[in-house]
Amino acid sequence: MFSKSKEDMKKPVNNNVQAPRSGGATTPSLIASDVQIEGNVTTKGELQLDGSITGDLVCGGLVMGESGSVQGTIAADNVTIRGAVKGQIRARSVRLEKSAVVEGDVIHESLSVEAGAKLTGRFAHTDNPSDAMASKSAASGDETPSFVKAKPAAE
Repeated sequence: MFSKSKEDMKKPVNNNVQAPRSGGATTPSLIASDVQIEGNVTTKGELQLDGSITGDLVCGGLVMGESGSVQGTIAADNVTIRGAVKGQIRARSVRLEKSAVVEGDVIHESLSVEAGAKLTGRFAHTDNPSDAMASKSAASGDETPSFVKAKPAAE
């Protein structure tokens, strides 16, 4: 009743088999506050960032803690920032919480900014954040917008 057949005994044992996850969802990744990464980071899933990344970050979703920081471009579906960003953010949904400090442009479809969040840059609404900068950069040649350029001094 509880014994294996002779055929079952001949099959190799594979202890590393993992059941597929339902819905294709992945386990969120965590970068702790004592971790410093130099280079680009890419994941299809969600990332909890409490450490620092010097490089571009591409992920499905980003939740950045107060100790988190990125120096580079962030491209994601959903972004929540509580830490510091030096670079552009491109996401469908962006939430800047009161402790956020962003130096760069934010290209978004949906935006939420809490009182106290700091931004040095511009907000730009678009229906497709991932394509917006590619076409804009090609058209403008990455020049400084006219409203930012200094006016000549009056003589």
